[in-house]
Amino acid sequence: MPDSIYKVIELIGTSTDSWEKAAANAVEQAAKSLRDLRVAEVVKLDMQLDDKGKVEAYRAKLNVSFKFEGS
Repeated sequence: MPDSIYKVIELIGTSTDSWEKAAANAVEQAAKSLRDLRVAEVVKLDMQLDDKGKVEAYRAKLNVSFKFEGS
């Protein structure tokens, strides 16, 4: 296998349903403009709350790697 170079970027996905959907939303959106996505690592989960403490959105912070073109 030849040597390869990968770039890692940070994404935050949101969903009103779950953390899993928040993470999937981030990866699906990234896949529209990036090729050769390799790994998505969830590094943090949190929630956005309204003024009464009710969950408004689930948020997933991800590190996503993709292969550089020509490497």
